[in-house]
Amino acid sequence: MRYRLTVEYDGRPFVGWQRQENGPSVQGALEEAIFKLCGERVTVHGAGRTDAGVHALGQAAHFDLVKEFTGGRIRDALNHHLKPAPVAVLEASVAPQDFSARFSATARHYLYRILCRRAPAALDAGRVWHVVRALDADAMHASAQALVGLHDFTTFRAAECQAKSPVKTLDRLDVSRVGEEVHVNASARSFLHNQVRSIVGSLKLVGEGKWVPRDMKRALEARDRAECGPVAPPEGLYLVRVDY
Repeated sequence: MRYRLTVEYDGRPFVGWQRQENGPSVQGALEEAIFKLCGERVTVHGAGRTDAGVHALGQAAHFDLVKEFTGGRIRDALNHHLKPAPVAVLEASVAPQDFSARFSATARHYLYRILCRRAPAALDAGRVWHVVRALDADAMHASAQALVGLHDFTTFRAAECQAKSPVKTLDRLDVSRVGEEVHVNASARSFLHNQVRSIVGSLKLVGEGKWVPRDMKRALEARDRAECGPVAPPEGLYLVRVDY
């Protein structure tokens, strides 16, 4: 049987989604919980490999088991065995055999949170990027629109990115002010490694007035990693939802 999960997690204690030798991973935590449930060693496949420190509100995943369970039983048992790791299975269900959390996805939605105030984050430490000066969200949004659509995103791609092509279609890139925070919402079928964090780091330069809005388009068209602004830290980034 193939099972589909929707998973929420705090990325701070993990080396990322993917199982690695150098520390705990979200994938590894789920696989160990499944083993405790039924004694089967499986591979849990995620919709995206979030980096160390990146959070998820709605990561999607799938795995196969010989034993059969209801979705509710899978959800409740995994949540029991996941404790005390900051990982929660929000939904679990039986999925078609051809369902793939990664390859069946039609869109991925990310949120980046920037807290703009002098005082540090007490309750949201590790969950926002704390910036002590005000940012011009309107200028950031205006400049972001140059990146929407089909483009070569070499400038905003990590050097170690394993994607075959830097060409991606960015369906949405919105910047808005929400109280003391600036939110960047990005949607696409798929993203390059560090693409969202690279874009946010450059947008911050616009918000600070160090770049003018047209500088985002200039950086994009340069197709040169050296033209990217400083990469935003991982703690402000959330995988919000995956569409199928």
